[in-house]
Amino acid sequence: MITLKKLCYLFTAFILTATTVSCSNDDDQVIVEEQPTPSQVLSSTPWETTGAKDKNGQSVALDNPAVAGFVGFAYFNGDGKFAIYSLTNALRSMGTWSVTADGKTRTITALRPDGTTIFTRDVEILELNKNVFTYRIHTNTSDPSVYYDIIHTKTGHAEPSNGQRTLASTAWETTGAKDKDGNAMSLTDANVAGYVGYAYFRAGGTYAIYGLNNVLRNQGDWSISADGKTRTIVAKDPTSGAVIFTRDVEILELNSDKFTYRITPNASDPTVFYDIIHTKVTHLEP
Repeated sequence: MITLKKLCYLFTAFILTATTVSCSNDDDQVIVEEQPTPSQVLSSTPWETTGAKDKNGQSVALDNPAVAGFVGFAYFNGDGKFAIYSLTNALRSMGTWSVTADGKTRTITALRPDGTTIFTRDVEILELNKNVFTYRIHTNTSDPSVYYDIIHTKTGHAEPSNGQRTLASTAWETTGAKDKDGNAMSLTDANVAGYVGYAYFRAGGTYAIYGLNNVLRNQGDWSISADGKTRTIVAKDPTSGAVIFTRDVEILELNSDKFTYRITPNASDPTVFYDIIHTKVTHLEP
């Protein structure tokens, strides 16, 4: 009996010791966190331009013409697309982006609504972490000694949701029209024919509208109200820049595939209006 009790005590002690060792091994285990890639860091937050310096390290005002074109709010999405807005929330450029695996170079390719390239720009990354993104831009290709460092900091500023990026993301073709009673209209009807064509709303605030025969109808500046309810175009003479007309229309629908606005030809009679329907199209700007 005594021998059996001793064996029980020894067995219990062994179990307790084994448990303690096991716990000790768990406590000593090292957990290594996976570090985000440079691309993941850049896409992790919106960025605001908060400073700039010249080649001598001197601060440069953000409205200085030498750097003003690089200033704004930047959104680098995880799908490889980007949009940059001015500090007043006007869309400046959009397209695709990438960062090299070593985190030393960021590339953006700015695109027109029809998908063609406006420019491709590589910049040297000087600093990139979760709070600061600084790159060096050489503004004179023939003189590499001239450069500016553009400083961005993490911001909580949400991308404008009024539809600017959506409107500028594709070419649009007029594919339908309806009268005030919801009846379909022929696109050759005199009441709507003047609004029919291919439309290109470019990032940067300029637009061009062509007839379905690819002849330019009008061009100028465009904008969308902060609430996303009104699109404005200011048609301008292509030579003098003089304003020909300004037109506000009510946006009824705007998504990646469809853009419909309501035009009221006579402001004194709001009961008469037409809904002009556009759909996304892969049509190169003439």
